[in-house]
Amino acid sequence: MSVGVAMLVHTAFDRAEQVARHWAAGGCPVVIHVDAKVDKQVFEAFRKALADRPDVRFCKRHRCEWGTWGLVAASQDAAQLMLDSFPEVRHVYLSSGSCLPLRPVAELQAYLADRPRTDFIESATTADVPWTVGGLDHERFTLQFPFSWRNNRYLFDKFVDLQRAMGYARRIPEGLVPHMGSQWWCLTRQTLTAILQDPQRPRHDRYFRRVWIPDESYFQTLARLYSTQIESRSLTLSKFDFQGKPHIFYDDHLQLLRRSDCFVARKIWPHADRLYQAFLTHPNSDQQRQEPNPGKIDRIFAKAVDRRTRGRPGLYMQSRFPNRGWENGVTAGKYSVFQGFSDLFQGFEAWLTKATGAQVHGHLFAPERAEFAGGETVIAGALSDNAKLRDANPKAFLTNLLWNTRGERQCFQYGPRDTSKVLWHMARDPNAQISVISGAWAVPLFQSGGDFAEIRAEAARLQRIEAKMLDQLRQPDVKARIRTWTMADFIEAPMEPLQTLIDEIGQKNNRRLAEAPRLVELNGFGQFLQDLKNQGMHPYLMGDFPVDPLPRAHPGKARKPYLVRK
Repeated sequence: MSVGVAMLVHTAFDRAEQVARHWAAGGCPVVIHVDAKVDKQVFEAFRKALADRPDVRFCKRHRCEWGTWGLVAASQDAAQLMLDSFPEVRHVYLSSGSCLPLRPVAELQAYLADRPRTDFIESATTADVPWTVGGLDHERFTLQFPFSWRNNRYLFDKFVDLQRAMGYARRIPEGLVPHMGSQWWCLTRQTLTAILQDPQRPRHDRYFRRVWIPDESYFQTLARLYSTQIESRSLTLSKFDFQGKPHIFYDDHLQLLRRSDCFVARKIWPHADRLYQAFLTHPNSDQQRQEPNPGKIDRIFAKAVDRRTRGRPGLYMQSRFPNRGWENGVTAGKYSVFQGFSDLFQGFEAWLTKATGAQVHGHLFAPERAEFAGGETVIAGALSDNAKLRDANPKAFLTNLLWNTRGERQCFQYGPRDTSKVLWHMARDPNAQISVISGAWAVPLFQSGGDFAEIRAEAARLQRIEAKMLDQLRQPDVKARIRTWTMADFIEAPMEPLQTLIDEIGQKNNRRLAEAPRLVELNGFGQFLQDLKNQGMHPYLMGDFPVDPLPRAHPGKARKPYLVRK
C-alpha cells in the first residue's frame, strides 16, 4: 500500500462512490470529505453506501466555498486522518469527486514507488505565475478578504479598494515565500507530516485564513519549507479557460484524455457514462505508457480558447458578442460601399456589375426598403428587404448579409438619406472599402423639379447629415479603407479613381476600363447651387462649381431664366 487518496466531495455522490470503490479495489485507501453544506440525510446515505469498505473513511466536515479557507481545512483533516489510519501510505493524492482515474491504479502505485521522496505539487512564486485571472497575484497575500468573491462581489471589491486607498498591507510571516499552483497535489508522508505537525502551524493557519484562494497557496508555499524534492507539476489533468474556469470533459473527449497519459483528470461531467465505463470498467493497460504530459494536448485547448475568444471572422457568438473588439474581424469578407456614385452616374449598378462581376446592390439602407441586387425581396440567409426588420439591428443585418454571401464580393450604395446607425460599424471594419463623392446628393434635388423652398430645406438637411458622416470617417479609430472626393474634383477626371476602385475590388482580371459610366446631365447645376446660396443655404460639400455663363430655367418652374449676376 503506497498511495492513499483524499477526496473532496460536494455533489454527484453516485459518481463519487463509483470512483472511491475503484481506488479502494486497486489497493488505495480513501478518505472522503463531504461539504458541510450537503444535507445530512444525503451525507448519511452516501456514507452508508460505502460502509462495506473498511478502507474508505470519512473525516470531519467543513463548510467549503470557492476561494475560502474551508477547502484547506478539509484537505488538512482528510490528510491527517489518512496518515493516522493507514501507516503504510507513502503518498497522499488529493482529488475531488469529479476526478476520474485515467490509468490503472497499479500504474500510479508503481510510478510513485519509483519516486518515494518526490512531492508532486505545482508551486511557483507570484512573479512566475502567468495564469492568475482577476488582477490579484501578490496582493492576495498582503490584503485581507473577509467577503466572498462569488457571493458578495460588491463588498469584496469595495473592501479591496478601501485597503488599497489606505495603503494597507499585511506582513507575510517571516520565513514564508508565497507560492501558488494547482489545488490538486500528491505529497509524501514526510512532507505532509511536517506541514501538519509544524509547531508554527497555528501561525501559518491564521495567516492563510485571510489569503484569497488559499487552497492554491497553502500547501504550495509550505511544501517549499519541508520537501526535499519537488516536481512542480500536478499529476492531475486540469485545464482552465481564459476566464479561469475549469474545462469540463464529456464523452467525446475520450481519445483526448487517453492521449494525455495523465493518471487523473478533472472535471468530468457526471453524466459522461462513456468515460466512466471506459476508464473504470475497462482501463486500457495494454498500450505503451509514457510520462504524464498534459502539454501534449495543450494545442487542442489553445485552439478551443482561440475559437471561443476570437471565433470566425464575421460570425457573432455569445462568448464574444458583449465584448467590443473581440470580433476577430467585424465582418466575414471584404465589401465596397459607394456614396454618391449612383446619383452622379446613370446605371451605375449595372456598369459596376459588368466591370467587376461582384454582386452590386442599390441602397441597402434606404428608408423604404433594402434594395437588393436584381430587385430581390429576400436574399441569402432569408434576409428580408423589410426596412423595419433591417433597422431593428442594422449592424446584424450587414454582418448576416456578408456571412451568408461569403466568397462573393458585395457592393452597395449608401448616402445621407439612408440610416446612419450602421456607418460607424462600417467605418471601424477593416474589410470595408468606402468611397464617397461628397455633395452628389444634390444632383437628384437638382433634377427633381420640385418647389424650391422645399428643395432648399432638404439640401440643408442632407448636407448636415453628410457633414457628420464625413466627420465620423475621419476619426482616428477608423479602420476601413476610406476615399473621398468632392463632386467637382471627381467629375473633372473620373477615370483614374474609377479604375483604382475596380482594381481594389479585383473580381475580374485587371483590365483598363474602356469607358466610364455615363454622367448625368449637369447643365445648370452651377446656377442651381448659386440659387441655394442666394436663398441663404450654403452648399459647400460639392466643391467649386462655376455658375453657368447663360441663364437656365429652374427645374419645376415655367422656364423663368435665372438672374445673371453682373
